[in-house]
Amino acid sequence: MVALAKNSQNLEVWKVLESVKDPEIDTVSIVDLGMVEKVDIEPEQIKVTLLPTFLGCPALEIIRTNTKNAVMGLPGAKNVEVEFIFSPPWTSDRVTENGQKGLKEFGIAAPPRHLEEDGSWHVDCPYCDSTYVTMENIFGPTACRSILYCKSCKTPFEAMKPVSTIM
Repeated sequence: MVALAKNSQNLEVWKVLESVKDPEIDTVSIVDLGMVEKVDIEPEQIKVTLLPTFLGCPALEIIRTNTKNAVMGLPGAKNVEVEFIFSPPWTSDRVTENGQKGLKEFGIAAPPRHLEEDGSWHVDCPYCDSTYVTMENIFGPTACRSILYCKSCKTPFEAMKPVSTIM
């Protein structure tokens, strides 16, 4: 019976984590970005382990606070710890299908699912789905994004940079 209750609690925690949005991209949760590595539930503590998308991400403390506050809102949650770990490293392969849709809804192209043999990568325009895009600047407004331009609909857009353990 205890294991069933713990399982039920675990599902509740994961469900509430789906409501924790990326502070810069409000259409994507930390779950859909693949940032949640694990949830541990002990009698006196709930521990959420997260993987940062980039080591120098300025939003990490906001994500930590929002995660803690969301889990603390659950009945019976008294002590919540949120820890960032760096191993295993986060990769863009962790972004879920829902996450890809949320990024597109926000106007950001999701990271490509694979890199070309030469290490190059390609994304389609999130507005018109055209493949006729060019890289304008590898450096976007944040460390995890680049700026591209769609030559079909003439719209600049951002794309999440691919991050892989094989790069």
